[in-house]
Amino acid sequence: MVLVYLLIGIFAAIIGALPLGASNIAVINTTLKQNAKKAFKIAVAAGIAEVLLSYYALHCNVLVKDFFNNNLWVQITLALLLCFTGIYLFFKKKSETRPKKRKITQSKYATGFFLGILNPPVLIYWVIAFGIINNNDIMLSLQSSFFVLFLFFCGVYIGKLLTLYFYSRFSLLIKNRVQNVSLVINKVTGVLLIVIAFVQVVKLYVV
Repeated sequence: MVLVYLLIGIFAAIIGALPLGASNIAVINTTLKQNAKKAFKIAVAAGIAEVLLSYYALHCNVLVKDFFNNNLWVQITLALLLCFTGIYLFFKKKSETRPKKRKITQSKYATGFFLGILNPPVLIYWVIAFGIINNNDIMLSLQSSFFVLFLFFCGVYIGKLLTLYFYSRFSLLIKNRVQNVSLVINKVTGVLLIVIAFVQVVKLYVV
């Protein structure tokens, strides 16, 4: 019966990771511009960030929910950043190849972790997800047994990893069929970011 918590973690993480977000787009970009191996490093670190966010949401889901409800400027700022980044990528021209210096930002593990952890919408999602889970017969809290929590968070990690891996594999199909991938993906990514920003703004007024 406790294995149900593993399945719930996987299912909840997949639902949360399916909508295109920063981690998903980074995996797509890296797969198309470099290779799937480097994209997988982003997925590995993003999975760890997902576990940390879900743990934090479980720890103080009421406080987090109230914070975002009372501080809409956080969501608006995020939407504006996504929009401006999307516009920049859409109009960006193909850059010349230059020798690159080794920086911490070039670490795919660091990229995946920071894109995963600095993601307020995901935190909100987990707050809502825990509310739905606990409204049913299954109860989950920090007072649950260690084994139950371990299985659940393992499920969260697996779900996030599987979803990002799916995005990477899907990107390979595109890579094998499209020429001048770098220019095309910049425009596609730019449009996606603008759409995500628009959806975030719409949610503020509809919800």
